[in-house]
Amino acid sequence: MTDPRRQAEGKTPWGMVILLGALTAFAPMSTDMYLSSLPAIGLDLHATPAQTQGTLAAFFAGMAVGQFVYGPASDRYGRRPPILAGVSIYILASIVCALASSPEMLIGARFVQAFGGCAGGVVARAMVRDRFDHTETARMLSLMTLIMGLAPILAPMLGAALLVAGGWRLNFWFMTAFGLVVGAAALWRVRESRSAETLAQAQSESPFGAYLALIRQPRLVGYAVAGALNGATLFTYISSAPGLLMGTYGVSVAQFPFIFGLNAVGIIASSQINRYLLRRWTPDEVLGRASLASVAAAALLAVAAVSGFGGPWTVLPLLFVLLSVYGFMQGNAMAGALSVDIRRAGSVSALMGGASFGVGALASGLTGVLHDGTPRPMVLTMLVALTGSALALRLLALPKRGDEA
Repeated sequence: MTDPRRQAEGKTPWGMVILLGALTAFAPMSTDMYLSSLPAIGLDLHATPAQTQGTLAAFFAGMAVGQFVYGPASDRYGRRPPILAGVSIYILASIVCALASSPEMLIGARFVQAFGGCAGGVVARAMVRDRFDHTETARMLSLMTLIMGLAPILAPMLGAALLVAGGWRLNFWFMTAFGLVVGAAALWRVRESRSAETLAQAQSESPFGAYLALIRQPRLVGYAVAGALNGATLFTYISSAPGLLMGTYGVSVAQFPFIFGLNAVGIIASSQINRYLLRRWTPDEVLGRASLASVAAAALLAVAAVSGFGGPWTVLPLLFVLLSVYGFMQGNAMAGALSVDIRRAGSVSALMGGASFGVGALASGLTGVLHDGTPRPMVLTMLVALTGSALALRLLALPKRGDEA
């Protein structure tokens, strides 16, 4: 049997990339598809604006909580069982979402839907680390972004089309069908990749003990904090985009998916450029440079938002630049964290993903509370988050000169 953490050589394993990318697409597809339907959901279910926003916050919370469960489970019981269990939960919850008769029912079902859907992402990342070394893990995660990134581009357009064709409930029936297709593919194609060393480590400690061991490692904490704060910028944008674009800037429901999707194109493009940069630099070197670029972009965006200079013609292009830098950072931060403790890859993936969704939910919630009809709350939240991310990287995560990368 070949070393499961071999460095990939030869042609790209596109079959695995597509399947793992699809497993990580549950989150963006399940959020971005129904954003344009939020006003219709509010009218149909007689929900307040806070309740409609609560359907999104509940999803983020479910993603955060669920990952902390599936990560250690994948180390102890293998990679396949948590994926299949999670997708099954996602399918059932999607059906309940489609049949929801009250805001409370939809909010609860969205939490459960996310709790199931997050299994694919957290376990897929661990499976990549099972098979590849640090640099190749970063390149594979960038490739998976190519597949996962189609969701923010296609989902809003599809969601808007389904809304016009048959109402907001069709969005959740499509999510049900998506879960069935991906679940069937996972049942057929996913092969066990957990190593004997990972199993032995998981059997020697409780899930709580695994997380306690991880947070005692400064480098891992640095990557986790950096990744969570970097991810918070994306969640803040997702939750703020409908109000900013359709409310503040007067973008129509038909135009919204195209502008929203354009920013996703920027993330996909930068993640693919990242693959080629990794041929020359290490993931940590790219990560360090990208973090500085993100702070600079956020600072320029903050100046434009606070001053009001140029209005949307200044804010939106700078926002595109800032979000594009995300493609250089998140995959490399995840690969760095997974390289710190490969015996606990599932728990590391869960810690990174759960922290990202948890901090993202807090950041998007704070932005909602501070909402004043301008881009300022969103932008200032992003600036603070990205500054904290850059500091965490430099103080804790990135190897010092002379250290092993």
